[in-house]
Amino acid sequence: MLIKPVHIDERGKIIDILTNVNMDAVTIVTFNVDAVRANHYHKHTTQWNYVLTGEIVYYSMNMVDRKVEKKTLPAGHLIVSPPNTAHALKANEESKVLILTKGPRSGENYESDTFRLTEPLV
Repeated sequence: MLIKPVHIDERGKIIDILTNVNMDAVTIVTFNVDAVRANHYHKHTTQWNYVLTGEIVYYSMNMVDRKVEKKTLPAGHLIVSPPNTAHALKANEESKVLILTKGPRSGENYESDTFRLTEPLV
């Protein structure tokens, strides 16, 4: 989904990415062209992915029905990875993504709620 500004004036824009959500981690991830990151899921963590620059292809798969979906996300778009949804991100161009997480997948606990896929989405 494209995140629209909540306010615009001669000085610029104010864009709320999320409101009323407590976060455990806010992370910037960079991508080189064709780089793939993730190919995993979290059992207890919700992850919001906001494309700051570039363009990302977001792959997701619910771990119950195993249906894979693919969405192209240019800068300014946000997509959420709920618990038990496998996800992978591939860069169509050099990109930066802001990752916001709620749950045990943060900082030194990154691996505690990160489960790698045996068959990658990408």
